Amino acid sequence: MNVHNIMEETVSERVKQMYVQVQNTKPRWFTCSCEQCQLDTITYVLNRVPPRYVVSGRGMTHNFSMDNKQLIADIDLLIYEGMRAVSTVQRPYHDNAPAVQEENYPAFNFPTIFSSVFDGVSFVPLYGADVTLLLDGKPVEMVDYTWQNPVATNEKSKGVFSFWPKPVQAEKAGENKVFHFTVKVECPEYDTVSCNVDIPLVSEEKPRTSINTTYSLKVQDLFLFPNTYEDPNDEA
Repeated sequence: MNVHNIMEETVSERVKQMYVQVQNTKPRWFTCSCEQCQLDTITYVLNRVPPRYVVSGRGMTHNFSMDNKQLIADIDLLIYEGMRAVSTVQRPYHDNAPAVQEENYPAFNFPTIFSSVFDGVSFVPLYGADVTLLLDGKPVEMVDYTWQNPVATNEKSKGVFSFWPKPVQAEKAGENKVFHFTVKVECPEYDTVSCNVDIPLVSEEKPRTSINTTYSLKVQDLFLFPNTYEDPNDEA
């Protein structure tokens, strides 16, 4: 069974279209439209929109995703933000970038980790919450700068957050290990919530250098309650 995140195709298509549009107008902040910059923008947006997993053909996914006008408007705004963010990053090269050298050491490769944050009283997505992924009490390093830790939930992402931890070097391929993560959520005027996530992995021959939308882990939804909230069921 092939599970596919339809947002990947939708975002990739919109990013290419918007780079053409912005390149024609050439605003002052726009510095480059190379393939790497476009890929960084695609990653920036995919980290901030809820994934939509389906088992279907490409034609069906295209029609499903592109017909949602509000979704496309949210994506376009995120693309514009992503393009500006990517343009501010100084690189020693762009169009003439050398090929990425693959690293060949054995490594534990993590899935992308995602979930949602809700108001525990109204059950609506909670915006403005800071979500941190911890390992052994310390924030986990992400694959690259386009993935943030901590990350803030916002209206565009509908309260969804996601992480992609950087691979950890192993002694050899085929090694078994369980990683004990903690997801911590903080928000002003709400009680802090944490949950533990255990991920058993088998080390592979080398680190993964590209994201696999079928290799992801959905952790439990997290509900935050206002720090002034009183549960009526707690009456003496």
